[in-house]
Amino acid sequence: MAGAVTVAPPPREHLRVAVVGGGPGGLYAAALLKRLDPAREITVWERNAPDDTFGFGVVLSDETLGGIQHADPVVYEALREEFVRWDDIDVVHRNIRHTSGGHGFAALGRRRLLEILHERCRSLGVELRFHAQAPDAARLSESYDLVVAADGVHSATREAYAEVFRPRVTTHRCRYIWLAADFPFEAFRFEIAETEHGVMQLHGYPYAADASTVIVEMREEVWEAAGFAESDVRESVERCVKIFADALGGRALRSNKSAWTAFRTVVNECWSHRNVVLLGDAAHTAHFSIGSGTKLAVEDALALAACLEEQPSLGAALSAYEAERRPVVASTQRAARASLEWFENLGLYLDQPARQFAFNLLTRSRRVTHDNLRLRDARFTESVEREFGCPPGTPPMFTPFRLRGLTLRNRVVVSPMDMYSAVDGVPGDFHLVHLGARALGGAGLVMTEMVCVSPEARITPGCAGLYTGQQADFWRRITEFVHAQAPGAAIGVQLGHSGRKGSTKLMWEGIDEPLEEGNWPLVAASPLPYKPENQTPGELTSAQLDDLREQFTSAAQRAARCGFDLLELHCAHGYLLSGFLSPLTNRRTDAYGGSLENRLRFPLEVFDAVRAVWPEERPMTVRISATDWADGGTTADDAVAVARAFAAHGADAIDVSTGQVVAEEQPEYGRSYQTPYADRIRNETGIPVIAVGAISSWDDVNSLILAGRTDLCALARPHLYDPHWTLHAAAEQGYTGPGVSWPAPYRAGSRRPQTGRTDSPKQRLTLGS
Repeated sequence: MAGAVTVAPPPREHLRVAVVGGGPGGLYAAALLKRLDPAREITVWERNAPDDTFGFGVVLSDETLGGIQHADPVVYEALREEFVRWDDIDVVHRNIRHTSGGHGFAALGRRRLLEILHERCRSLGVELRFHAQAPDAARLSESYDLVVAADGVHSATREAYAEVFRPRVTTHRCRYIWLAADFPFEAFRFEIAETEHGVMQLHGYPYAADASTVIVEMREEVWEAAGFAESDVRESVERCVKIFADALGGRALRSNKSAWTAFRTVVNECWSHRNVVLLGDAAHTAHFSIGSGTKLAVEDALALAACLEEQPSLGAALSAYEAERRPVVASTQRAARASLEWFENLGLYLDQPARQFAFNLLTRSRRVTHDNLRLRDARFTESVEREFGCPPGTPPMFTPFRLRGLTLRNRVVVSPMDMYSAVDGVPGDFHLVHLGARALGGAGLVMTEMVCVSPEARITPGCAGLYTGQQADFWRRITEFVHAQAPGAAIGVQLGHSGRKGSTKLMWEGIDEPLEEGNWPLVAASPLPYKPENQTPGELTSAQLDDLREQFTSAAQRAARCGFDLLELHCAHGYLLSGFLSPLTNRRTDAYGGSLENRLRFPLEVFDAVRAVWPEERPMTVRISATDWADGGTTADDAVAVARAFAAHGADAIDVSTGQVVAEEQPEYGRSYQTPYADRIRNETGIPVIAVGAISSWDDVNSLILAGRTDLCALARPHLYDPHWTLHAAAEQGYTGPGVSWPAPYRAGSRRPQTGRTDSPKQRLTLGS
């Protein structure tokens, strides 16, 4: 964020600036630019009247206020006098209210905010034109040195240059309406109403000593079933008053140009074109449930003003502005998307225990975490932990979890990671050290890489197998080491077949690139190469399908004799069984292709065959790709159906991954980006799940477990960085209970080493030169 505005600009000509849109972002940008250079000619066009506004209250963070205070103390002081502040969040569900404190909010009326910015602009000499439609973008661009497009989510400027900005606008599944109440809520209030038509929710917060913003939101189908689509605003307001009578205390609601609408997420590939730049909602939107679009717009204005002062040219300034703001906005939008989707899927969580439901809501965006919430309100967090079943002093990640006859001492899984270090499918000392070190490192379950069921099932020449006695002998050596030297740790094997993604180079030689020599024939559900340069697989015949089932059962029998505690069937990432599940890779016209039921047929046959020979008391899990991240591929709805099918056949848990099915995928990366799929499967079906994907901190693990979004967390790269990740997580949380134990030879290192002196005297006096 641009907090510090340097008032020492390099030499340049004064700018003539046109600002399109008189919302908070446009007005604040105008005021800052004029304050930094009074010689600038700045004009703001606003098509509405000065006191016209939509919505009621505006929430700003302490971070944003700090930037305003530094850049323009006059505006800051005017805002400070108006702010209503509070710390608590109330979550009301099924007539039970839980309160969490320590959050820190500041809000004021949107109309008053505009008045303050109008006054500041006028005092600085900015020309404000109300009831004035701005000239089109091309004319402004010719007449002014800089055009700031702050014309909102429906930006005409953005559309005029759509081929340059390349906007993507996503309309979401809930309808909502902005209203107000003439009394102040005591806290930020979330209230859930379960009606005959479906679930509705109220978001409310104070913005003045005598007023609150009230947003009523629900899924589109609930909105239609409840008849709101046919109701006018007056009728809608009256019905909302009745539905949320307890929250409102029987008091009325009022509207202000209110209308039911669906939230739209705006993303632009580019934010500037020549001398035109996007700001605020014209450039990006973030769902209201995590904060204010006004906050982002004001931060944009601060950054734009700073970059114009710091950079030697307009082009450099606009590039620097976008480079500075884009990652911040992208992070906010990821959090907003997580929050938005949580409310879209609110019905999944209604039966959670009351405190867990409240915790889940508070941590929905992944910005507020278990540790963060514990610092804000330890009493509330401890009450959630007690309800969850955490013994005193035990973080959620160190609570045990049972799968069939196996009890895992904690919720941490070392995710399967291909090492590409086997010789003729035989694991070696590297595998012993790799898996042994991570078992010693404290994880509840350590998984092998994908272990292949035949020589032709390998991805690369370095992939491990379980199709010979020699391979089984070395795997037995590894399991025996884990059980003897890391008591309490379980070790699982993942069985799979590469399908069309086989016969490729080692990862570090060229991931998914075909071998230059020594290739073996590939088979798959359909004769489709993974990429044009890859080998085209043969479509599996009926006889080959029989052989494959036998290969999997033979490998499973060897795995059982090796002493593995758990077996996972790999049906993800575009490998052979995954290739049957995805409509993008399965084009068969027989009983194994077409409908999802048919595409499931062969993976389920393999699962049944393996389950029949795998010891009854030992659990089996299945890894799936819950989305292909590609049009026409597996959807989240499909993933739920796939999970149900495997569970009906005896799967004890679903390991929920995503993607890697087709080369043209477009994943939406981000922190814990795959966990919403695990969350949905768990809470829609009741099936235990393992969440994977950019889970990197013990705080993330605690948050996901305690919120009920997953049962186990699988981490890959963090365990490559630190084999003792789980032991260190325990040490950093001060935990010494049965959920993890340091191997006797390592106990002397169970405390973090000192890193240097921390007792040096502080500097008390600075002498001038």
